[in-house]
Amino acid sequence: MFSHITVGARHLGRAGHFYDAVLTPLGLTRRIVSPDGGPAALCWVGAQASLPRFYVYSPFNGEPATAGNGSMVAFLAPSIEAVNTAYADGLAHGGCDDGAPGFRPHYGNGYYGAYLRDPDGNKVHIVHRADLQS
Repeated sequence: MFSHITVGARHLGRAGHFYDAVLTPLGLTRRIVSPDGGPAALCWVGAQASLPRFYVYSPFNGEPATAGNGSMVAFLAPSIEAVNTAYADGLAHGGCDDGAPGFRPHYGNGYYGAYLRDPDGNKVHIVHRADLQS
């Protein structure tokens, strides 16, 4: 469904440390991407796929990055343990709590998730969906 998702960052190095910590337990790895003529960027993808991709960019217009009100990126985790690890590692790498790990039955049976804000204020959701995963 998605080709890629992009969020902005004021400091790519700081964002890279945060997203490496959060996305590695989910099976995503940082890939080197060739410049496309745009601003500097970082990229993460799954081990066996070239798409979808998750990018963190310095804003194209040169203005400081800002978090979108009402925007959130949700990453699927392979297990409850991966949610817990990604959340803890995200906090240890500059993220802020926006909802501790736990079951959220109002979203579905077996729905377990956590919410963080990255160092630039972007909202990140890490979720294991036992109701949809086998």
